[in-house]
Amino acid sequence: MSPRAFLLTPLLLTCAHADIGVGAKPIPGAMLLLDGSRKSLDEHWTYWTGPRFASSLPIKWKIVDDPVDGGNAVMTDDPAAAGGKYGAADIVTKETFRDFRLHVEFLIMNPGGNSGVYLQNRYEIQVLDGDRGTHGMAAVINEKAAPVDAYNGLRKWNAYDINFRAARFQDGKRIAPAQVTIWFNGKKIHTNQPIQQVWGGANSGVDGGNENGKGITDTQQGIKLQCEGHDVRYRNLWIKKIDLKDADTDFEKDQ
Repeated sequence: MSPRAFLLTPLLLTCAHADIGVGAKPIPGAMLLLDGSRKSLDEHWTYWTGPRFASSLPIKWKIVDDPVDGGNAVMTDDPAAAGGKYGAADIVTKETFRDFRLHVEFLIMNPGGNSGVYLQNRYEIQVLDGDRGTHGMAAVINEKAAPVDAYNGLRKWNAYDINFRAARFQDGKRIAPAQVTIWFNGKKIHTNQPIQQVWGGANSGVDGGNENGKGITDTQQGIKLQCEGHDVRYRNLWIKKIDLKDADTDFEKDQ
């Protein structure tokens, strides 16, 4: 079956005109960054070579079966990250982004499965089965828990739809933090949530080792997917560059 066949299944055709949730097709002007194929992985992604990097190109993440809809997905299980060594084999987009609209679909195969979606390779939106609170599923990590339990559960596809506004700077100093609005499986869970810092230290992401994560720099960075040696699968990841002049990331369905 074609790697993109999941987009054509009868189950997902019911969402054909929606722009959020599982199966949402790229909106006009968006770039498809990951469709479950080796081609998309190699074309748009590389390793993040942070201080703990321990893998090597080509990317060792596996192309595996989509257990729900057929076709393929990309699995995060890189041997270099065994034992939860985040930063050892994380992948990041080759292209960098400032403000953007992002769609990510993920599936966790086993209890406790752990990964993460990093906005600008700095700010983690948690992907973690079996945990809630500020370190739990769909949290803006260590800053804001997801207030709605929208997780579909193990071995089911889940979707984050995100509007992100990068931190703003004036004369080299940050004058406004990054800000985000997130829908999780069709439910709005964060609205205009500020993000103050990078958590997890230098191995976590860009600026993580700068003033204990508070020293955010004025640089565009890519989207990163975290590898912690777990079977977490990704597909249908697309992004559109936008320009949010005002400090407002809120958005509605079909917008």
